[in-house]
Amino acid sequence: MGRKPFDDVDPARRRVMAAIRSKNTRPERLVRSALHAVGYRFRVHVSGLPGRPDIVFPQRKVAIFVHGCFWHQHPGCSLARLPRVRLDYWGPKLRRNMERDAANIGKLLDLGWRVHTVWECSLRGNLWMSNLRDVLGPQRMVRPASFPEPSEFAQITF
Repeated sequence: MGRKPFDDVDPARRRVMAAIRSKNTRPERLVRSALHAVGYRFRVHVSGLPGRPDIVFPQRKVAIFVHGCFWHQHPGCSLARLPRVRLDYWGPKLRRNMERDAANIGKLLDLGWRVHTVWECSLRGNLWMSNLRDVLGPQRMVRPASFPEPSEFAQITF
């Protein structure tokens, strides 16, 4: 009988890894909240599109992926370090994630969609919201005068 890849992993570590979400992550919720607060309306996790983008603007044909730097191996990012243990597992797994991301983005582009990726590390600054506004164009709803500025949403810590 074959051994499973993580049979010898500490149960506490196993619980931590099992708790990692694939959707509705903290960075994704932050982006959705900020977009909604300034008047954008969208769909989430549309299953009919390649890769099930995290945020979808069907009328604008814009798909947004909110990627964790580690899981999607953000090039040049310090958060995208490979683990020091089990490289025989993590190397191919993370490479497959990157290949799948590229394939899904290619399919969306072929279907005429504009695709934007928001990286976890970019949420530490203020530039990400203005970049999204450039991609999306004007929102349809006027923001109430008393509502906080988008830059205030970027004040998070990881």
